[in-house]
Amino acid sequence: MVAILTHVLFVLAIALFAVLLPDIAFDEKSRNAILLVGVIGMWRWSWGFFHLARSLWFRLVRFPRTRTKAEQVAEAEGFGHSFFLITSFRIDAPTTTKVYRGAFVAAANAPSGATVVCSIVEKGDERLIRRLAEVMYGSQLPFTLKIVRIPGTGKRDALAQGFRAIATYNPAREDTVSVIDGDSIIPPDLIRKCACFFQIDPQLGALTTDEVCTVEGAEIFKQWYSMRFAQRQILMSSHGLAKRVLTLTGRMSMFRAEVACSPSFIDHVQNDYIHHWRLGRIKMLTGDDKSSWFWLLKNGYRMHYVPDVQVETIEQPPDPSFLKSAYTLMTRWFGNMLRTNSRALHLGPFKIGAFTWWSILDQRMSMWTSLSGVTLALLGTVFITPWTLAFYALWVVVSRYLLALTFLTVRPSINLVYIPLLYFNQVFGSVVKTIIFFRLDRQKWTRQKTALRRTDTAFEARFKEWSSHLINTVALLVFVSVLVLLANIHNYTPSEQPPRMPRAFERTYP
Repeated sequence: MVAILTHVLFVLAIALFAVLLPDIAFDEKSRNAILLVGVIGMWRWSWGFFHLARSLWFRLVRFPRTRTKAEQVAEAEGFGHSFFLITSFRIDAPTTTKVYRGAFVAAANAPSGATVVCSIVEKGDERLIRRLAEVMYGSQLPFTLKIVRIPGTGKRDALAQGFRAIATYNPAREDTVSVIDGDSIIPPDLIRKCACFFQIDPQLGALTTDEVCTVEGAEIFKQWYSMRFAQRQILMSSHGLAKRVLTLTGRMSMFRAEVACSPSFIDHVQNDYIHHWRLGRIKMLTGDDKSSWFWLLKNGYRMHYVPDVQVETIEQPPDPSFLKSAYTLMTRWFGNMLRTNSRALHLGPFKIGAFTWWSILDQRMSMWTSLSGVTLALLGTVFITPWTLAFYALWVVVSRYLLALTFLTVRPSINLVYIPLLYFNQVFGSVVKTIIFFRLDRQKWTRQKTALRRTDTAFEARFKEWSSHLINTVALLVFVSVLVLLANIHNYTPSEQPPRMPRAFERTYP
């Protein structure tokens, strides 16, 4: 009841703010700017609601039918052997204990047996893992436990060594490999709920699931992650309808074993790189999940989404400051996305599907269109009327509130703080994307200290740095100039009439 009353009061406050805006806030001479914002907004919103409609159809109609069929086939034909590959590095003991306890329970519940491969660096982790398994099950484990120790050279090497260890078991086609991050807790029935899908689709290479999170830190972090995962559930469900998701999250993705043990796949994950016309060869440090995703996409495999299985992740923001953490995390997330974006586009719509191809193209366009509204609002405030910013603020609040309401289709409740957080994600995230887009060679883990060795000469390093600054600046100037021309702001002549009082305070005299 309190939550409903809060939303009612919020809507009334928005309405009051709209009524109090003066007429000059709707100056007809700014109609070109408003029209341009409206056109871009209609495009973005129609695309967003298209995702929502696809998400609802997938979760309410398509997926339940697929699950019923998959479970029937799996019960009749049986499940394959289940491999679990868990990578851990510099994660605190309580989190490690929760993660491995969840994995051990899921392995013990696997219908056709399981093997747990732990790819770790430190001896202390090995002692903790073995002790936990002994405490839970004694000396006779209901699964095979294999420890793979590697140098601390990064997650890609850890995954590659783990995959090669699994390959020594010569897995069958119906076997699966669940790749689990060291801070992700999987449900006890993961295999029974997910592995069955590989039985009905021979082209299925991998799948991933919904995520919820436990966040350590201030309340703003908790709400931010909660909002992001709600938004993720809608988008991933939409892409699940196309049978090609846009990412195979490293937190938990399940692969067909013959794919995960393919020498080509393992080498690609371990040694992936891209060629850039200005920055040269860029060896991929982060983004192993994007590398595995691209390999599957390039080789014609399908990638499913399972919306009714949730993996719990334990999130530890890299910095107590929300802004610093957001910048650090977005730099890694969006850098991974943009480094893979171009080569995925080159595969073409006929190979990967028109919807998936357009969604990948939209990743590149949205970082500019998302900045158009605030840019036009600032230009209108400077050259037309200071009230332009107030009108834009009204639009932001109303539109983001409507967007937040769509999250009720995937979560039981929403928080009004989602409104500023959605706008922050859009604008701040787009700014980060436009910075990283011209500096794709910047890579850094948020937990690990692993870094790539620089082989550039002093001249090459300086050339890359200053050419990135130059091209980034030119791109921003072109972006703003195009908006000025389209909105016809350069021809605007300020009105000589003084601003009128807000309509709510006007009096009519007889």
